[in-house]
Amino acid sequence: MLYHLAELLKQYFSGFNLFTYITVRFGLAIGTALLTGLLVGPAVIRLLKKLNIGQNIRNEEAPALHELHNHKAGTPTMGGLLIIAGTLSATLLWADLSNRLVWLAMGAFLWLGLLGFWDDYIKLREKRSLGLRSLPKFAGQLLCGLVLGIHLYNNPVTWEHANKIDIIVLKDFYLPLGAFYILFVMLVLCGTSNAVNLTDGLDGLAIGSVIVAGLAYGVMAYAVSHFSISTYLNVPHIPEAGELTVFCAALVGASLAFLWYNCAPAEVFMGDTGSLALGGALGTVAVLVKKELLLVIVGGLFVMEALSVILQVASFKIRGKRIFLMAPIHHHFELKGWSENKVVVRFWIIAAMWALISIGTLKIW
Repeated sequence: MLYHLAELLKQYFSGFNLFTYITVRFGLAIGTALLTGLLVGPAVIRLLKKLNIGQNIRNEEAPALHELHNHKAGTPTMGGLLIIAGTLSATLLWADLSNRLVWLAMGAFLWLGLLGFWDDYIKLREKRSLGLRSLPKFAGQLLCGLVLGIHLYNNPVTWEHANKIDIIVLKDFYLPLGAFYILFVMLVLCGTSNAVNLTDGLDGLAIGSVIVAGLAYGVMAYAVSHFSISTYLNVPHIPEAGELTVFCAALVGASLAFLWYNCAPAEVFMGDTGSLALGGALGTVAVLVKKELLLVIVGGLFVMEALSVILQVASFKIRGKRIFLMAPIHHHFELKGWSENKVVVRFWIIAAMWALISIGTLKIW
């Protein structure tokens, strides 16, 4: 809204033109979302406590882990509402609201956030760690991807690369998927939302990793929207994607605000409300900037977490033995004797490493 106000007022005072630049609005969106979260955070946490919306700690699989995390029981959850509010408010203030990609990103973000809210609500109502059953949960994620996929199949972000995906390391080669592109988008959104959800197991772990991934995709969104930069990097030029830089900035700012309250010892947990929304947002931006497969590198930590669960389950079913002491893998290192803070900080470093590598690959592709 403020972007459109600046567009209107710049004809009377040229100084307002400053607020139309994407780079300026990138910083303002981070600041707005961060300030919003810091200001309303205490009130939200108090409200969640008053409503007795506390976390249930699972202990069936690893009694030793229960001992490590038992003190967290009762910590308010559904803190993802804080992330959603900060992201949407900053995006609505500073993004060009005539840009369809912004609405697609916000729509998927909100859709999966509501799905996560439903999941959290069932957990709290039933007073158990397992919430929404797998089938309706996956159905909601896949439906979100289906809607996005159908829209992009009929209205691609770039007609030259419509329904195509670039293959890692193979420069100028794009694999055409045709109608299967819709299925591909569904898998991307479902995979990223679940991967972030699996990573959300320690204070600050998931949100810190989302921050670096969000920054990486913010840089990519700006690069593909800028003609000179996209030409130099030899990547698809997507003028509309510039506004996704503002969305990513809002996501990062809201995540920083949440981290303020989620760092150990956490005052609030994001719950599935936050993790599904954040994962869906990253997946959606990846699709909209035509860097879908690069998500494997940008979110390398999330891939590690999800892969550890897949390997653990497969090994136990096939061999009757576990590979890790517990999956996701961050719990394995906890049971190996690492402190929670050590696991979180080291995993943040890994997440940052993957994000930097992903940006470095832009010229290689």
